[in-house]
Amino acid sequence: MEFIDIGFGSMVSRERVVAIVGPDSAPIRRMTQESRERGMLIDATYGRKTASIFIMDSDHVILSALPLEKFGAGKKEEA
Repeated sequence: MEFIDIGFGSMVSRERVVAIVGPDSAPIRRMTQESRERGMLIDATYGRKTASIFIMDSDHVILSALPLEKFGAGKKEEA
């Protein structure tokens, strides 16, 4: 099993990640609030500003203070 370091000693299972997104859009903010209300939000920012959001296959939403670039998001794969 492989893990992704999401900052400050926290890790998530690579196999369980559905998506890694930025926190800037209104739909993502709504989804985060709904997850908080359902008790499915995990805040791993340690009080810092949220820079990326992990959506897990278990319906959990995990907040990270590390930017998307740290996880390879935004890199274009060459064909």
